[in-house]
Amino acid sequence: MPRIAIGLEYQGGAYVGWQSQPARPSVQGCVEAALAKVADAPVSLVCAGRTDAGVHARGQVAHFDTEAARSMRAWVLGANAELPRDISLSWAQPVPEHFHARYSAEARTYRYLILNRWARSALSARRATWVHRPLDEAAMGRAAALLEGEHDFSAFRAAQCQAKSPIRRLERLTVRREEAWLTIEATANAFLHHMVRNIAGLLIVIGKGDAPAAWAAEVLAGRDRRLSAPTAPADGLYLWRVRYPQAFALPEPLGAPPAC
Repeated sequence: MPRIAIGLEYQGGAYVGWQSQPARPSVQGCVEAALAKVADAPVSLVCAGRTDAGVHARGQVAHFDTEAARSMRAWVLGANAELPRDISLSWAQPVPEHFHARYSAEARTYRYLILNRWARSALSARRATWVHRPLDEAAMGRAAALLEGEHDFSAFRAAQCQAKSPIRRLERLTVRREEAWLTIEATANAFLHHMVRNIAGLLIVIGKGDAPAAWAAEVLAGRDRRLSAPTAPADGLYLWRVRYPQAFALPEPLGAPPAC
């Protein structure tokens, strides 16, 4: 059966997350319903990363199998005509049957967006995390560097995490500022449940000056979630990009929200 890969963008504030749940609005449920109308048949999606409630995506990737003969343009425009305004397909492309949105991925990149000013913003509500105390991005960057590499990230996994191993390879973790906006960017082969939000929470504490940058290494070595910082809110988290082998020739995500 032919396999189609799709690129997705969404604002996660109105949803319980990616995964379908009975009688509750999910991104997966909305997209499957929209694609089913285009296909005139049920559609079942597999995604690259199951985002949590309130988490956004610029570069989510999913795949589905279908016998429906439609152009790639028809899949995108037809689904978008059925989807709510806060979810959209950005591209569609046929892929070989061995392609798998989750297991074929080489790495995933998340961005965590922080508005750092004394007054809150109505325009960034539910799209960024607001921190009113001044943040020292240089200290946050020094702490981030201590977390890069392959480690046991038990101190940054949620209690409900079902991953078999806490070992992850964090390829890159950076912090940059543009005026009042801070962006934390993390790239890894895979992430534990709440791992990026827990890292962001720790970096925020360090940025406020409530702990030194060296504390990041202590928390990592301690492997105890209870000794780390609170989990940062979901509002600021974006699934930014999923990297696949070049042989699949998948399109890059389109554009970026302002200040990302």
